[in-house]
Amino acid sequence: MDYITRHIGPDTQETEAMLAKVGYDSLEALTTAAIPADLLLQGPLNLPAPLTEYQAQDRLRELASKNEVLKAFYGQGYSSTLTPPVIRRGVVEDAGWYTAYTPYQPEISQGRLEALLNFQTMVQDLTGLDIANASLLDEASAAAEAVGLMARAVRKGRTVLLDARLHPQVLRVASERARTLDLEVEVVDLREGVVGEGLVGAIVAYPGTEGDVVDPRVVVEAVHERGGLVAVDADILALTLLESPGELGADIAIGSTQRFGVPLFYGGPHAAYMAVKEKMKRQLPGRLVGVSKDAEGTPAYRLALQTREQHIRRERATSNICTAQALLAVTASMYAVYHGPRGLEAIAAQVHDWAARFAKSLRDAGIEVKHDAFFDTVAVVVDSSEAVCERLADAGYLVRPIDATTVGVSFGEDTSEDDLAALLAGFGVDTVAHEAPSALPEALRRTTEFMTHPNFNSVHSETQMMRYIRKLGDKDLALDRTMIPLGSCTMKLNPTAGLETITWPAFANVHPYTPDRFTAGWRELIDELRAWLVEITGYAEVSMQPNSGATGELAGLLAIRRYHVSRGDHGRDICLIPASAHGTNAASATLANLRVVVVKTAEDGSIDLADLDAKLEQHGEHVAAIMVTYPSTHGVYEDTVQAVAEKVHAVGGQVYIDGANMNALTGLARPGDFGGDVSHLNLHKTFTIPHGGGGPGVGPIGVAEHLIPFLPTDPNVDPTHAADPAPVGEGVPVAAAKFGSAGVLQIAWSYIAMSGAEGLASATAHAVLAANYVAHELHDSFPVLYTGEHGLVGHECILDLRELTDRSGVTAADVAKRLVDYGFHAPTLAFPVAGTLMVEPTESEDLDELDRFIEAMRSIRTEIQEIIDGKVSYEASVLHHAPFTAHSVASTAWDYEFSREQAAYPVERLVREKYFPPVRRIDEAYGDRNLVCSCPPPEAFDISESSASAEK
Repeated sequence: MDYITRHIGPDTQETEAMLAKVGYDSLEALTTAAIPADLLLQGPLNLPAPLTEYQAQDRLRELASKNEVLKAFYGQGYSSTLTPPVIRRGVVEDAGWYTAYTPYQPEISQGRLEALLNFQTMVQDLTGLDIANASLLDEASAAAEAVGLMARAVRKGRTVLLDARLHPQVLRVASERARTLDLEVEVVDLREGVVGEGLVGAIVAYPGTEGDVVDPRVVVEAVHERGGLVAVDADILALTLLESPGELGADIAIGSTQRFGVPLFYGGPHAAYMAVKEKMKRQLPGRLVGVSKDAEGTPAYRLALQTREQHIRRERATSNICTAQALLAVTASMYAVYHGPRGLEAIAAQVHDWAARFAKSLRDAGIEVKHDAFFDTVAVVVDSSEAVCERLADAGYLVRPIDATTVGVSFGEDTSEDDLAALLAGFGVDTVAHEAPSALPEALRRTTEFMTHPNFNSVHSETQMMRYIRKLGDKDLALDRTMIPLGSCTMKLNPTAGLETITWPAFANVHPYTPDRFTAGWRELIDELRAWLVEITGYAEVSMQPNSGATGELAGLLAIRRYHVSRGDHGRDICLIPASAHGTNAASATLANLRVVVVKTAEDGSIDLADLDAKLEQHGEHVAAIMVTYPSTHGVYEDTVQAVAEKVHAVGGQVYIDGANMNALTGLARPGDFGGDVSHLNLHKTFTIPHGGGGPGVGPIGVAEHLIPFLPTDPNVDPTHAADPAPVGEGVPVAAAKFGSAGVLQIAWSYIAMSGAEGLASATAHAVLAANYVAHELHDSFPVLYTGEHGLVGHECILDLRELTDRSGVTAADVAKRLVDYGFHAPTLAFPVAGTLMVEPTESEDLDELDRFIEAMRSIRTEIQEIIDGKVSYEASVLHHAPFTAHSVASTAWDYEFSREQAAYPVERLVREKYFPPVRRIDEAYGDRNLVCSCPPPEAFDISESSASAEK
């Protein structure tokens, strides 16, 4: 059987039954009625014939074989590491972990929230700071986020100091982000002191890119005296041996956790980290997991301070849901749990000992080592770095040519004695020192404890680790258990045939800065995928660098901004954003230093053309772009999208079409054909890379011909020019690696290769069919808020609960919580319209699963009607108290008017297959009033204590 038949849930008979329900005799008739005729493609996409799953894997093996995997001692922010097989198989390769969605429904996300809380606790402890987020995208973009954070917190200064000892890609990305925010950038060797006034802050390397370890305290004090803040970019493993940034006076710590068991992945995905002092908690970017309590007083986890986030604050947000790498943060946290503090310290000590012995062996042979103090990286002075690097490459080793006469050798966890001897031989040294004194400065040796919580000190064996991973996974609802009908999020099948390949060593063990001649397979795969995306979108070129949807938005807006500036059009600083747009749009526009002007929504949910005309009349010469989501966030194919594009183009603006809803277009219409100048694509939505509980994401951008020069550029440049301003006619990098999160691109490649043109079009048509089937079947129970011509929706529909809420008191949030008792993840809550639920069933769900959801919603509608009819009060209703844990249903005390059976088994099929959430409804406000963002003590989970607390 071909792949696309496996991917699409309904079979032929089910498809016909669904079509009959919505009143169409074919998929083509349905999509022709739903999509404006002038947008439809006139023929199939020009893509290769589809491959079977086995043929696709054979082709990927062929591509992998074209990579020559050099053992990586290159460093520069990426280290060789060992992923414990129990974590690789139990987390990275387990559908329960990789298919989960961002934990906005915390009652069904307690497992991954605990894992992320472990991550935060680990980072807080190692950095010595008060509060850490649940990950960022990579080290370079974390530095850029630190620049933004310091600028928000210190409003008087305009200058950012960047340590010349930072990695080149960090300097490149952070400096351009600072310039985007109209900050002045100075790259200085902070070892020589701090001069000047008006400082926003400084970012200090610890250790430096050449491996040298320098005490940052003098810099911290000097910057603080001038009113600025200090961020320390720290190696997370080194912090097990070196004193923490917090102890040294830093305000912020950033870095990467890649070397905690996450493969090199040719650049990503990897989880970066950020920790800050308490006073900056509301300015902290990224997600933040906090501890609250449920309805019975039991500690429960949730995303804290969500009022910071883009879906609420839009252009005033400091946090973005796309700015995270949850699956990789979980992997790093599990690595920390498995090894514990003493295990991490032992790994760090071994890595340092390799480096120290290497340095001593060189010195004993009369070869100059550049720095006396270092952790894992040794900078060696040679006659020709090119010659040494070539010699070692021939022997199978990748080392770094720092400059013409300096070679950097960075040691990782997987070093062996044979490696040490081979590396020394590359420098002409044949005697290996068997021991060497430590090269860590005595004044910087760590004296503070870290990771003392039992979670890091009780899992020692593989059996324990296997069970801990399973225990957490069993608490959650992911795509491996149920459909996740989240509107706008496209939680569809992630093909195992593609997922299996990401951990193949020939893909996973390639350092991102490996010379091109060794990475022919990677580059061929990326070029093929890029060309297919060009064909699918109708644009002239695509960049794969953005490593999240939000970064794709930012990269697209920066391309537009730099295009205008290159033409001398400096005044175009307004981004028009419809009121119904994704919150990420407004947040990204602000990051691009564009002013947001909101365009009203008409009564039918479309862009209000009269208001658009008024805004263009008022701001025309200042309009840089408009950001349009298509189909609209209201789930409708608007017939005015081309008119909108023409109006904006007429005043000199550019048209950004948000590609989040490409699952309703792929194979049937192309944004590059109907007016778009730029689109980002969510490969973790339409193109089947899994969400991973909130990352990995990949957000490539497609652009029209005139914007190609402004696509993201390579961040890995000559260190002496890393922070030079990019030429006016070029783009800027937005991630630490040229191809961003390349390590998961095989998944999107596989999906397209196995689907082919007809398969992609069929998937889109089935997505539209599923949404219209659900809308048709539920309309009498929950009115569908918006429809297009012929009463059809696109690939998602909005169910309007506002009238029911007025009559019964039952809110959309109540319905979301009650769905947990039926074994469902809730639809998207209160977006884009408050008091509604947005449902996107996707093409992957079969008719039985769609009917199971419809049955659940109809059952809940009956429960609402009981309140409306006065049979039960809202306060006494099952809806008000949902969801119910197994313990609550089995408890001796049962003080409710409804039965235990109604609470736990409201429909018959649940008797055979029942999911119980681990906690009751969570008190969201309590968690923000009593902010705790690290692991609570074990006694907090004592059931008798929790119950007593709840009764009080």
